[in-house]
Amino acid sequence: MDRISGLRDYVKTSLYLEALGIPEDREIEYKMLAQGEYNINYYFVHPVTRRALVLRINTASQMNLRNQVEYEYTTLKLLEKSGRTPEVLYFDPAPENMEYGVIVMEFLSGRHLDYKSDLVSAAQCLADVHSVKVKEESHLISPEAPFQAVIDECREMIKTYCEYQFADENKKALIEDLLERGSKMARGCSSYKGYRCCINTELNSTNFLINENYGQDFLVDWEKPLYGDPAQDIGHFLAPTTTFWKTDIILGRKAMDDFISDYEKAVAGRFDTCGLRDRVNVYIPLNCLRGITWCAMAWVQYKDPQRLIANESTRLKLEQYLDMEFLQRIERDYF
Repeated sequence: MDRISGLRDYVKTSLYLEALGIPEDREIEYKMLAQGEYNINYYFVHPVTRRALVLRINTASQMNLRNQVEYEYTTLKLLEKSGRTPEVLYFDPAPENMEYGVIVMEFLSGRHLDYKSDLVSAAQCLADVHSVKVKEESHLISPEAPFQAVIDECREMIKTYCEYQFADENKKALIEDLLERGSKMARGCSSYKGYRCCINTELNSTNFLINENYGQDFLVDWEKPLYGDPAQDIGHFLAPTTTFWKTDIILGRKAMDDFISDYEKAVAGRFDTCGLRDRVNVYIPLNCLRGITWCAMAWVQYKDPQRLIANESTRLKLEQYLDMEFLQRIERDYF
């Protein structure tokens, strides 16, 4: 816990202990659970209830939010009724003597999603999450032009790579060309006026927890949710830049089509899926751009020796995503 300055003292404060109903004289062992690119998570057991919990620290906001922790906490509260997300118990957006906010939520067990065996389970999980009714005036950010918003996000991320003195000029030119083509796709899409809900926007395989024994699968890690078109989530889930991230798998066209059919079946009339497949087919290449430009940005950020969180598996993947052969494959298959 010493990686986060002030955290060891914070979990002994009266504010934290009283909020969670933990007696001051009880010792708690916090164990490193997992870390993402912008968060660190610790596992602990409540000394009274014996409930398994997670203490989560967000080290940065990918959405440039001042209230990142509150945004994530409020989203999880909203989605609790889905039965597919962790229950949140506590948050503190600005702990005293700490640089980062904290959240405490329930620990959910399960293994990561396997694209070869769990696609139906993932479709059912997403259908339940997307079926939670959300008021338009909720706390969630809602881009007015969602297709263009993805392009704008990509352009912002690629700046880091383009301004880096050691960036590969050929790769830079190819990515910029793909962005221009993606921009034309976005401009060709009319504004979506149909059903909207809370979408995750980061549907990597490690964010799903598959639990055969419990009989319920879960979706965790809600750092970048939006109020938007469910097709955007499905496009991200199916995009090769998503499936390849923690695996070596790129889904074929039939697997993609079958997943969309399973999702529509799981929705079972809870909301209108008219035109969903067509919108997904636009979001897939746009999410390829989102994945590539994020990797280009992160590749530069990983050159900083002072970076708080650095995962070796991520470092290796960044190299693969920026390999010219991979970039040309994305160009050939999706643009």
